[in-house]
Amino acid sequence: MFGRLLLLFILVPLAELYLFKTLGEKIGIPMTIWIIILTAILGAALTKSQGRLAMQKLKQATSEGRMPHNEAMDGILILIAGAVLLTPGFLTDAVGFLLLVPPMRALLRGRFAQKLKSKIQVASPSFPTQNQSPPSKHDDGNVIDV
Repeated sequence: MFGRLLLLFILVPLAELYLFKTLGEKIGIPMTIWIIILTAILGAALTKSQGRLAMQKLKQATSEGRMPHNEAMDGILILIAGAVLLTPGFLTDAVGFLLLVPPMRALLRGRFAQKLKSKIQVASPSFPTQNQSPPSKHDDGNVIDV
């Protein structure tokens, strides 16, 4: 995991620098800066509106007595999108904007759910079988050898 993160923290800035340089040479530095500012403003507005919508859906699910797992996952993905959009760059902005698109979030939510299900183990209480007697209410589970 550390190796992947280290690679990510090295490769993403290098890719962003390459994109800045290439685009800056093609359209000019002032236009490149304006695009960065425009995507920041648009990203902030979209993150705010999508976050507000996700909160409304979360409140609706809880008021209906449903478990809001999809809504909570959407909120997490929108939060990640906002964080990624804060990072100046074209690659990170593209990832952030993709996370703000509801069908893309649904696709990622399904993948994350599968990954989480494989890592989570649900334990249920065991009930005594016919051969076992139920524990006494005075039994604390400790064995005292006399």
